[in-house]
Amino acid sequence: MPSFILQLCIVLMEQVNERSFVMYYSYPSYQNMGFRQMNEESRPNRLTVTGEGSVSEVPDQAMITIGVITENMNLSTAQSENAAKTSSVIQSLMSSGIAQQDIQTSTYRIEPQYTYENGQQTFRGYRVEHQLQVTIKDIQKTGQIIDQAVANGANSVSSIQFSVTNPDAFYNQALTAAIHNAQQKAVAMAQALQVTLQPVPISVQELSQPLPPPPIPFQAATLAQGAGTPIQPGENKITATVKIEYTYR
Repeated sequence: MPSFILQLCIVLMEQVNERSFVMYYSYPSYQNMGFRQMNEESRPNRLTVTGEGSVSEVPDQAMITIGVITENMNLSTAQSENAAKTSSVIQSLMSSGIAQQDIQTSTYRIEPQYTYENGQQTFRGYRVEHQLQVTIKDIQKTGQIIDQAVANGANSVSSIQFSVTNPDAFYNQALTAAIHNAQQKAVAMAQALQVTLQPVPISVQELSQPLPPPPIPFQAATLAQGAGTPIQPGENKITATVKIEYTYR
């Protein structure tokens, strides 16, 4: 074969191979673009709502913080006086029907006391404080129990906290109400948008946590009143919040 014909064949073969390579290389690019477009079109539309629910419950038990504070120039004397009065308070609590396991020391503190005048520090004795956390399961006797404790040496009542024996049951009711509230919001939004809501959510998240009601500060002036201490438990409000995500078309 003449040399010029051989060279022409080689050139033609190189061009064919080059074109084949280019076509083969460019094909996956078009395929990927179509795949991405299909993914974007098939991705479901999402609607996110939050719901809140609450229930009110009547407390059936009380937790009080009650204690004895003594002061004396001599530390041993202040401690012994405090110990004697605290023992008397504990006995009065137990005689009122409080179980021993429902009486717990929450604070025991010894502090030196000083006065400051004209830049001078003067020691004036020691202060001993013993606080007891007491759970009262007969809530109607709360005021009576406080009065008896004060009569037997207690001179500090710092807080009262009302609660229920089974708080989880009430919180679950609030949680159910929160889910219903979120569902109602989702339906209303879907109707306003004129879309079809898928009833089964793709995500449900609990945003709240069950928390005990905050303690109520007890007014020290109440201890000086001659009449029985009036205690009103009222009601506690338990609230739950959820976040739910739906799809629609």
